[in-house]
Amino acid sequence: MNSTDPLSGYPVHDQPPPPGGAPRSHDTARRAALTICTIADVAAGLLVLWVVLHLLGANEGNAFVEFVHGAADWLSGWAQDIFTMDTDGLRVVLNYGLPAIIYLLIGHGIAARLTRA
Repeated sequence: MNSTDPLSGYPVHDQPPPPGGAPRSHDTARRAALTICTIADVAAGLLVLWVVLHLLGANEGNAFVEFVHGAADWLSGWAQDIFTMDTDGLRVVLNYGLPAIIYLLIGHGIAARLTRA
């Protein structure tokens, strides 16, 4: 029976499990990798969304903007004020963009490591 792997797009052939190994361990690792990628993407997305809202001058009294700002502050709390320049826009881009990039690199790196195992 042939099927197509949804992540890679290549055909998958049913094979007996390796000796001493669980047949579902590979599926579990792929699901864990997908979950980690999703969490990293959502975190980076919230940070980038705050940068865009700030640069466009969004109303910070709006409930949605307050939520995004609060989430971005929480996610980038460890990186606040790494860069302290006079230009407000550049400061926000660097202080929130750096954590977004780091979350993406770490999350996707861990996911790639899990799928290789």
